[in-house]
Amino acid sequence: MAFGRRMRRQRPFWRKIGDGVVVLAILAGAILLAARLEQISQTEISGLARVVDGDSLAIDGRRLRLKGIDAPEIAQRCRRDGVEYDCGIEAAVYLRDLLGASPVDCSGEGGDRYGRDLVRCVVGSVDLNEAMVRAGHAVAYGDYQVAETAARKSGTGLWAGEFDPPNQWRAVHGELDEDFRRGFGGMVAFLRRLFGV
Repeated sequence: MAFGRRMRRQRPFWRKIGDGVVVLAILAGAILLAARLEQISQTEISGLARVVDGDSLAIDGRRLRLKGIDAPEIAQRCRRDGVEYDCGIEAAVYLRDLLGASPVDCSGEGGDRYGRDLVRCVVGSVDLNEAMVRAGHAVAYGDYQVAETAARKSGTGLWAGEFDPPNQWRAVHGELDEDFRRGFGGMVAFLRRLFGV
């Protein structure tokens, strides 16, 4: 043995097998987690919906967020003809009118940080997400730019007056005024959906 060289100790065979089992378990867990997340993100959700606000619904206790749009929060106020009005309530009422007493069909496209399903929903042939933006009761938030342009040009809904974009309003007045703010409620809801509990 040369001076200054350390002898390398070989790991026992059982240790190598244990390491291999751990690696396989981690890979299997990651594959199962990915499959479960894919299943959650592509869920079909249908039923009678309750309006939470202008871009959120609940079906059988499951919280849904209309993807690609952003509506004023329930407490948000805007101005039209120099007069303040409850644009958040107006948006929620408009969405409620779109729903009527009909069942809603939604396609899940993932989830948000509050444990809500991100969805695109229809009632009959009406695309709720697009209809909210086209009527000016929500702004485009990554999608529905054509509908927003039409609402702006016609001065419909929010575009008939002055308003703070909902995301800017939330930055000043707080994130959500819904029951998602209760502790770890959003995380618990996400974990329940993830593990099917």
